Amino acid sequence: MGVTDPAGPVMDRDEVDRALARLGAEHEAIETSLLALQDHAGRRLLEGAELTGTTRERWTAAEASITLLWAYFDAYTDALRSAREIRARRRWSSREDLEKLTELLRGESVTVAGSATATANAPTLLSAAGRLSERFSLAALVDRMNELYATSLDMVVTADAVWSALPARIDLLAAELQRTRKLAHSVGVRPGEHPAGDDLERITRTLTRLRADVVSDPLAFWVPAQGSSAPGGGRPDTTVYDREARALEEVRREIDAVLTVRQDAEARLIRLRDVLSRADRTLAEARTARGEVLAKIAATEVPVVSGPPTALQEQLATAAEYRRGAQWHRLSPLLESLEQKAEDELLRARESLTAVTAPLAVRAELRGRLDAYKAKVARHGLAEDPFLTERYDAARRMLWSAPCDLRVAEQAVLRYQQSVAEALGAPRVPRQGGPEDRRGE
Repeated sequence: MGVTDPAGPVMDRDEVDRALARLGAEHEAIETSLLALQDHAGRRLLEGAELTGTTRERWTAAEASITLLWAYFDAYTDALRSAREIRARRRWSSREDLEKLTELLRGESVTVAGSATATANAPTLLSAAGRLSERFSLAALVDRMNELYATSLDMVVTADAVWSALPARIDLLAAELQRTRKLAHSVGVRPGEHPAGDDLERITRTLTRLRADVVSDPLAFWVPAQGSSAPGGGRPDTTVYDREARALEEVRREIDAVLTVRQDAEARLIRLRDVLSRADRTLAEARTARGEVLAKIAATEVPVVSGPPTALQEQLATAAEYRRGAQWHRLSPLLESLEQKAEDELLRARESLTAVTAPLAVRAELRGRLDAYKAKVARHGLAEDPFLTERYDAARRMLWSAPCDLRVAEQAVLRYQQSVAEALGAPRVPRQGGPEDRRGE
């Protein structure tokens, strides 16, 4: 839409012809814009929709503005036709004709009969509310039409943009939601029985409500662009949609995990039984080893070995029952918990075995050290040395007797090492604690 020149003195024929040509072009542009607005898909949707909230309020005002637009355009058309008729009377217009044309083209010569109700509903025309008619110059009339057209088009374009973007996306997400619900039902994920089932119900309710709100009040889901004055400047507000899409994706991942459980549940149960069986065997070995330690090692604190955990076996039986009953949504978290507990139990059993057999390991180390020094003595030709032989035999009797006092046996091995070191002229072996025995020195 265009803007006419300001008023001036009496126009000559050339000025009149130029003004009529300009006004004719403006008239054609205005008519094209109004017809495009009339045929706009968004306007047709607004006319047929049951609107609520902000959209209903703004559409009431926009309808009034569009009604006024056509009234103003008709008055503009009549004024332009009158001016063309006056100019067409004579090839060379008289002074009187030029004065009339100047008044028509530049003065407040256009009278528009106003509707008080329609004008009151148009937010840009509150100052004119209640008037039976208004007078405009053609330039002021174009400005008024530009203003009404911009606000009306903005409202129509905004509503159409929201309707074009959000409902289709909501429908696609709703279709995906229905597929996910069927899949969830097939694996036992149902409302009231599994959190994911409750989430699916909540997402369904939210999407249903969101679609209804978008259809009835699209302007409530619009974020205007900062600093933009163009009609429809901004974007649809997809905050709620995006949140529910993320929630559905999380549910879908959880259901995928349940499906994975259904596929490999038997293999995981077999592995669980194997881990728990190894833990039981290790504990049994630890109990046997404890009896051996108590019989062979004296004056030693040997930790008590607990029995196999019956709770894990009971949970394993429950997991097997869930698998037989296809209760995959319950089996999934139980298997994850059992796998961690079974590994912990196997580690505890191994630690028990290590703690119980520690005295036997110490005795074995002392025996190995004693035999290593005896071999060293033989290599140096001192195998027949009576003093060394005596100390070796004393240490050996202690290590191979039952029960064996490890503290005393360790001192005997240390004395033998010290004697060997002195016989070979090596530095003294440092003592490792315990009472000093100077017999035979």
